[in-house]
Amino acid sequence: MLNVNKLREFNVFEKIFDKCNDGINVVNLKGEIVYVNSVSAEYADMAPEDMIGHFISDFYPDAVLLNVLQDRNIILDKKIHYVANKRYVVSSYPIYIQNRFVGAFSVFRDIQEMDELNSKIKYLELQINLNTTEDDLNSVIGNEGSLEDVLVKARKSIGSLGGPRHSIIIGESGTGKTMLANLIYSYGKEIGVLNKDAPFIEVNCAQFTNSDIAAMEIFGSEEGAYTGAKKRKGLLERANGGVLFLDEAHALEEYQTLLLKAVESGKFQRLGGAREISVDVIIIAASTRNLQEELLPELYQRLAQYELYLPSFDERSDDEKEHLFNYFVNRYEEAVKRSHNIKYKAEFSKEAKEWLFMYKYPRNIRQFRDFINYSIDQASPLISDIGNKKEITVKIELKHLPFDVTHVDEEVINENMQNSNYITDDIGDTIIELSNSGLGPRRIANRLQEMGHDIKYYQVAYYLQKCNN
Repeated sequence: MLNVNKLREFNVFEKIFDKCNDGINVVNLKGEIVYVNSVSAEYADMAPEDMIGHFISDFYPDAVLLNVLQDRNIILDKKIHYVANKRYVVSSYPIYIQNRFVGAFSVFRDIQEMDELNSKIKYLELQINLNTTEDDLNSVIGNEGSLEDVLVKARKSIGSLGGPRHSIIIGESGTGKTMLANLIYSYGKEIGVLNKDAPFIEVNCAQFTNSDIAAMEIFGSEEGAYTGAKKRKGLLERANGGVLFLDEAHALEEYQTLLLKAVESGKFQRLGGAREISVDVIIIAASTRNLQEELLPELYQRLAQYELYLPSFDERSDDEKEHLFNYFVNRYEEAVKRSHNIKYKAEFSKEAKEWLFMYKYPRNIRQFRDFINYSIDQASPLISDIGNKKEITVKIELKHLPFDVTHVDEEVINENMQNSNYITDDIGDTIIELSNSGLGPRRIANRLQEMGHDIKYYQVAYYLQKCNN
């Protein structure tokens, strides 16, 4: 039978306490340490034997168990201590031996990892808030401008009286193809063409190392279809009753015939399978390539019942670019408010904003958004430096932009800025004169428009920048 006295004699309890993940301190009535385990000693950057006999306040000035020595009341998880930049939550208890109060002990736990996890969660929430798309066709910037026709077609592709149709979205990288596919899906649910719980399945076919893997993901497989293959549903089957968005659809290559059969008959077979599976799926295909050249003619014809073209950033009007800028800045401010409960204001200097608008964006609106977010990040304080502030205003200057305006290659700047509407010496003198009077590039461009000169604001900004170099 286990003898408690023997356990005490061989210091078994202390050995057990030393294996705990929590720190343990025990003091007498004077506040002198009579026991400390290795976790607590490590926090204090000491050896346990060097702490015995010293006052707990020498190592933990705000030790909670000092309060227990005074009032003899238990304290549970009420204080967070800071020791050597480490944070922990502590509980303390009085010690009684034969009904006589003889001291106190505390048990504490590191919450650094918990704080780091919470910070990561807040960061992810911030990124989600920044990058989520709208789900209302009427809220899209450009719905009465460059996107008016395409949004009308998008509604008809799923809401026409003849029933929903497949469609192809055409546009450069970053123009919003995924956003438009989501909008079509949301509109379908709104008008009742799709059930409220209808799935939306998205897959980038080009993310896989080869077309075999892409086909397996989309069509599924039966056990034994290939070495190590298991029976599994494909994305086409999971999208039944909803929408399957195939981005970079050209990467299907030789498996286009399987997709064609599913489109024509509503049936398909898993890879290695013989049983036909029926599906009712709306397919939206997209690609940065010309799908008319990449897809089988029959497949293209069936999918391109509606061709939806999304303009590049350069093709957007100045007003739309201004709206996009304000939208992304507001999204950043709102995301900070939701994630950190801080009233946040991001103010771009005139020069920084002009150069953001002047830069050419190969990845279009997505890159424009990313540059705005990056610039605000660079001008913002770190979370650890905020303290208890509930209201912050940051000023974004040229130095915060993700490119050096003094070394921007002319090929990167919008081509129209250099080649069209050549700025003559007379117009240049007018620009300089208006700039010296305090007008910015946009107001100068407006004045020039009134004078009959079709000069864009970014051309004015570029001209002024070259004159100042």
